[in-house]
Amino acid sequence: MAPLAGKIAIVTGSSRGIGRAIALKLAGNGASVVVNYAGNANKAQEVVTEIENLGVQAIALQADVSKVADIQRLFEQTIERFGKVDILVNNAGVNFYKPLIEVTEEDFDKIFAINVKGTYFACQQAAHHMADGGRIINFSSSTTAMILPTYSAYVGTKGAVEQITRVVAKELGGQGITVNVISPGPTDTELFREGKTEEQINRFSQMAALGRLGQVQDIADVVAFLASDEARWITGQNVRVNGGIA
Repeated sequence: MAPLAGKIAIVTGSSRGIGRAIALKLAGNGASVVVNYAGNANKAQEVVTEIENLGVQAIALQADVSKVADIQRLFEQTIERFGKVDILVNNAGVNFYKPLIEVTEEDFDKIFAINVKGTYFACQQAAHHMADGGRIINFSSSTTAMILPTYSAYVGTKGAVEQITRVVAKELGGQGITVNVISPGPTDTELFREGKTEEQINRFSQMAALGRLGQVQDIADVVAFLASDEARWITGQNVRVNGGIA
């Protein structure tokens, strides 16, 4: 039997990139998947179709994770459709690259609303609705350990997610719910390549001990492991899935 058969997973920001790979991996392991998206309904529906072609149920649900009401609706609609939630992957996130002196209040509020507020209140909804023995997988970044100029706001959000994860793991442990955070290194996605020269991309590749960029499947495979029963004794941990970059 598929290891996640009968499980219901919500993957935020899963219409493309790492989120899409995670949704497909969980579905390949038997889970029914809620493909969450903020604005691109067509891309989300393409992922749903790919999942259904695997013989698994899926649905696309719009929700802007920077809005608590949208997060609540995402969970309500999931439960209305599937009856429960077993796995939450807080993948949705944004980034920008600006020196400290150029970051505006609007920049700051937006990145914290999506990366931190979104993760926090999705965890809150999971605490209300998730079945005992559930799995929450949050997303940080290996940039928190790399001290990269222009990343100050971004790593601020990811440092917050790491600390939230540790405390929530303690709070939900009594229900057998594990809560972990994954910290990918540079991963070869459309979003990662945006605004970078080939020279910059090659430099990131060579920073890893394994000498290449991460691939979306590298990340999705670890998420699937943490979502499985085999990871039942792992909680409150930060897993750096980065090829040895930091």
